[in-house]
Order: sequence, then C-alpha cells, then structure tokens
Amino acid sequence: MSRIGKKPIVLPTGVEAKISGNATDGFHVAVKGSKGALDIVIPKMVSVELTDKNLNFTVVKENDKYQRAVWGLSRTLVNNAIIGVTQGYSKELEINGVGFKVTLQGKKLVLNVGFSHPVEFNLPAGINAEVEKNQIKIVGIDKQLVGQIAAEIRAIKKPEPYKGKGIKYTNEVIRRKAGKVVKAA
Repeated sequence: MSRIGKKPIVLPTGVEAKISGNATDGFHVAVKGSKGALDIVIPKMVSVELTDKNLNFTVVKENDKYQRAVWGLSRTLVNNAIIGVTQGYSKELEINGVGFKVTLQGKKLVLNVGFSHPVEFNLPAGINAEVEKNQIKIVGIDKQLVGQIAAEIRAIKKPEPYKGKGIKYTNEVIRRKAGKVVKAA
C-alpha cells in the first residue's frame, strides 16, 4: 500500500476539480482555482474519483512496486496543482558579485553577470518575476515550471567556490575553498 497514494485529497473552498477520461485511456484532472488552472495527466493504472470534495486514488494491483510508486506520484502531482492554484509557488535567487545586476524589462530578465554582454532571459507564459536590487523572485502556479526556470537562471552563472560570485538560491550555502597560498620570500 502506498501511504501517500491512499490518502484522499480534500479540495479547499474555491477550488474546482474535473475528471475526464477513463481507466483504459488514463484520466485527466483539471484543477481550477483563484490563481489559474492546471491540467494533470494520470497514468492508465491509477484511477481517480471525486466524491463530495474528496479526490480518491486507487490502483489495479496494490502489491505491484511500480504501481505503488505511480499511485503516490499521481496523488502528489494533483496535490501540488491544488496548492499551486490556491497559493502559488516561488523560488528566490540572489546575485553576488561586484558589478553584477539584474533588471526586468516586461517578460524579459536582463542579467549583467560578468560577461562581455548582457544576458537576456525570456520568461515563459505562466511565470512572473520580481526584481529587487540583487534578488530575483520567480513566481508561478506550476511547481515544476517554477523550479525549472529558477534552475535555468542559476545555470547562466553558477556560484564559484573562491569568492562566491554568481547566481545562487537564497537559502543555498556555497562551500568556499581557500585560494592559492603564497610563500613569503
């Protein structure tokens, strides 16, 4: 039994869930809330049913290891979508370095991070950014997309271990290395 998969999801007020599809083709769960709407595709072996504000997930074979894993994954994906359309997700990045800065121009981030040219990063639909001095906050309703965009921005200039210059997550700790030791003559 999947401990996560067998827990029902209680829909909060203001959230609608619509289930379409069938057990042979797979289910689609459309979640709609105050911040937007998301659609999640559920694998064929997992069944979903909506009973008075509760989403219940079941599988064909509860003892099959793969089906147990997909069972819990499916429930978690739908739960993340519900949290996304009610509260949203965010990731915060920090830019460290002399002369490093970021500006927001519409749906485009312009990063000056030590290259000979500014790097332009276009934000996809559904993702917004807030910039304040050397802080970037990525906001959206899709947890996977928010994390992916934050990782792509960080990959533009990863933090280096000697001075810590680069783009890092706000809560990330950079392991520092000692530089070269020069002997006195």
